[in-house]
Amino acid sequence: MSAIFLSLTKPAISLSRFLLERLRNYWMLIKDLQTGLLLFTALAGYISGCCLNLSTPSLGALVGSLFLTISGSTILNMVYDCDIDALMRRTIHRPLPSGKVSIAEALVLGISMSSLGIGWGFYMNVNYGVVLMVGLVFDVLIYTIWLKRRTPYAIIWGGLAGGMPALAGRTLAMGYPDTIGLLMAAGVLLWIPTHIMTFNIKHASDYQKAAIPTFPSIYGDKVTRLVIAGSSLASVCIMLITGNLIGLPLTHLWGLTLLGLLLLLLVIAGIIRPGKTLNFTLYKGASIYMLVSMLVIIYGGL
Repeated sequence: MSAIFLSLTKPAISLSRFLLERLRNYWMLIKDLQTGLLLFTALAGYISGCCLNLSTPSLGALVGSLFLTISGSTILNMVYDCDIDALMRRTIHRPLPSGKVSIAEALVLGISMSSLGIGWGFYMNVNYGVVLMVGLVFDVLIYTIWLKRRTPYAIIWGGLAGGMPALAGRTLAMGYPDTIGLLMAAGVLLWIPTHIMTFNIKHASDYQKAAIPTFPSIYGDKVTRLVIAGSSLASVCIMLITGNLIGLPLTHLWGLTLLGLLLLLLVIAGIIRPGKTLNFTLYKGASIYMLVSMLVIIYGGL
């Protein structure tokens, strides 16, 4: 009797394992940490403009539509970059270059998710849907397909795409893009070089192998660190201006100031005593700075 039961349940167990493995591989395609950080910037933009009208359904719709759009665009980027991912040590084990997910499968998934996200966005608010669509165009068509393999200045367009979730959240709250939303997007845009260029320095050999032009490979590490310093300073200043315009309490503004000073201290230390450990610390510290800054804005808007 037990043998018959095992023979009947074995296909179900195998199917469950197969589905879990597919879901795990799909999840790896969306870069969950990056997507999560962008969602926090969107929440900060939204809550900063709608604290009197905050509701669970509206937050759910914001997170759902943005998750689909961001994840879909990330998957489409991975589809296009599959060839160079196969050349780099840090990306060779991703689902596409390793063959765990087929190109066709990922392409259908990416188009479906991004289309659903943008369509949902237009249903919620036309201006919000437009911002989502512009973000996808910047990220996939302009940054990844057109410029990434041609110029290190592609990072500007990547930064613009990275700033769109914050602008989208604010646009959904207000009904239209406003100055504060644009400033939040600019803060993220100017933060992007700190995040990306430290990563470029850390994985310089990989980018060289894949023939991807980066600031360190074209202008050298020293110039790159100076660019990081200027960009970080501008980002910190814009975040403080944004917090002031939103009307954050003084304690929250001091919190943003302290976070900015800590980030700038890391940047200065990286210029004075450059090294792998400090570069990696700055890379991680930049993400923590942006995440906590957005949490401060969210908490101040509740």
